[in-house]
Amino acid sequence: MAMEATCTEEVQLRHVETDVLIPKMMREKAKERCAEKVEAFNHCCKDSGFFMVFKCREENAALKECLTIHYKDPAFFEQCKQEYIQEKLEFERTGIPSKNRKQKLPTSM
Repeated sequence: MAMEATCTEEVQLRHVETDVLIPKMMREKAKERCAEKVEAFNHCCKDSGFFMVFKCREENAALKECLTIHYKDPAFFEQCKQEYIQEKLEFERTGIPSKNRKQKLPTSM
């Protein structure tokens, strides 16, 4: 009995997808959601130079806290999983990679 993946619930994901690719998507989206804290930390590091380890503790802690909230959120994981599945199904249907994957390729080989 052959089953077609007509619904995202039926798609079987490989270990690398659930343990590597979806968490990677989560990290990228969490950085977007924590953009203000990422910017504050980056700004502090640029201004502090060699002493950033000591001077940017507060910004680093705020950034880690923001990111960790998203990393540990099962609803966020599920949202990213469903988005990943949609991208995967679209790629299988068209053979065209998503914009996000295309942007990660080097421009010169």
